[in-house]
Amino acid sequence: MVELFHGKVLIRNNKDRDEVDTERELSLQLQNKVLLLFFGAADCPQCQAFAPKLKDFFVHLTDEFYVERASQLVLVYVSRDQTEDKQDKFLRDMPKRWLALPFEDHFKRDLEDMFKVTVTPTVVVLRPDGSVISPNAVDEICDLGVACFKNWQEAADLIDRSFMLAEDFDELPMRSATEPLRRLRYKVDKKKKMNRVEEEEEDEEEDGDVWG
Repeated sequence: MVELFHGKVLIRNNKDRDEVDTERELSLQLQNKVLLLFFGAADCPQCQAFAPKLKDFFVHLTDEFYVERASQLVLVYVSRDQTEDKQDKFLRDMPKRWLALPFEDHFKRDLEDMFKVTVTPTVVVLRPDGSVISPNAVDEICDLGVACFKNWQEAADLIDRSFMLAEDFDELPMRSATEPLRRLRYKVDKKKKMNRVEEEEEDEEEDGDVWG
């Protein structure tokens, strides 16, 4: 997935419009995630009707208010707006976690040709390797809601790292898909061992009180 945007700049949909432009930043944003390419435009009536549903879909999967940990999902808005002001106005009401290509980036048209986009709205769903899960998931999102993400997750064969701590990613390399299970088991066993030691110490103290 990172290769698709190699050498490109993505914009975070926040107040400062921060750029994601380094290989490390792109990897953190895109690696091991299902990618949605949302082709839309502010002046498109169908997009205006669909956008609130897509926003709700995305928020319920990525906002910690609704889920314990954000799903492995990322969305890039590919604007077909006529002006940059219209693009900015459209994005203003959308989730801050969304990414977008800069308005002046002609790579947007390359993506349209690459994925044969002819209508708006279109949501192309991609695996981490860039292959297509769905050429247009608009109807699926409207009909199934967040339930369709599970289908994409299975189709994408993602490595589920949702129960790992953030520092685990930064400090320890992933040796295999079962690595999180080994680490989690180690933490649980270690905690049990500490609890047993504490219980034994308490028993010894109680025995001392009785015999003393």
